[in-house]
Amino acid sequence: MRTNKLTPYLFLLPGLIILGAFIFYPMLQAFWLSMTDYNMIADAEFVGTTNYENLFQDDLFWKTLTNTFIYLIGVVPALVIIPIFLAVLVNQKLKGIGFFRSAYYIPVVTSLVVAGIAWDWVYKENGLLNYVLDILNIISEPIHWLTSTQTAIFAVMVVTIWKGLGYYMIIYLAGLQSIPNDLYEAADIDGANWWQKVTRVTIPMLMPFVLIVTIMSSIAAMKVFEEIYIMTGGGPLHSSETLVFYIYTEAFDRLNMGYASAAGVVLFLITLVLSIINIKFMGKDNTA
Repeated sequence: MRTNKLTPYLFLLPGLIILGAFIFYPMLQAFWLSMTDYNMIADAEFVGTTNYENLFQDDLFWKTLTNTFIYLIGVVPALVIIPIFLAVLVNQKLKGIGFFRSAYYIPVVTSLVVAGIAWDWVYKENGLLNYVLDILNIISEPIHWLTSTQTAIFAVMVVTIWKGLGYYMIIYLAGLQSIPNDLYEAADIDGANWWQKVTRVTIPMLMPFVLIVTIMSSIAAMKVFEEIYIMTGGGPLHSSETLVFYIYTEAFDRLNMGYASAAGVVLFLITLVLSIINIKFMGKDNTA
């Protein structure tokens, strides 16, 4: 009888070992390093909460934190809402619909380095975007999309949204295909049109998937790095620098590992709080 009770835990053991080695141990190590003065050369010296005190007095930290929340507010709603309508479109039983599903998913599997270089060309002063806007007489002179403090972070947001649409579309598509056809048949009997079926049947049934996408896209927005690194390098004047890029700079450019770990702990706590808020308010009446 004792062996039977332990059997489920034995099956969980390999996963727990992997999680412990690659997630929980590094988290504990980061928390310890956040209370030390460590530069990867000399031994770590315990300094208590000094790194946190210096962090909260650093104007650049607050600027990057503000940029991160701007990124979160700009990216997450688009990645939650737009993929729903894409999923509805590609869920139709039409000839060649598989091609469109693949086309929407191509940005997801495209190397971010390649995508960043391509979008950098689009955003150049003499690039495709300014060319189109000039033809349409929308602008009178080229816009410096990636080198202006007013537009750099928003230009990078577009790339993040473009690359994530297909990924979240697939999640919603799985949700759509799990909705019973009986509900749509009942809506047809009641005389509902296409839009009414979407808003009163599809979207309510998709709410558990909306919760998943909201949490995943929020975490992804909070830890955005590659797009910033490739396209703007955090510039100009730190206007597009996010908290993860700030942590990277402190850790690997300045070798200030303890200070960077403190910033990493703050990022973890913020992400945890946001996830709990999402689950509390969006997952109240839904199970994901």
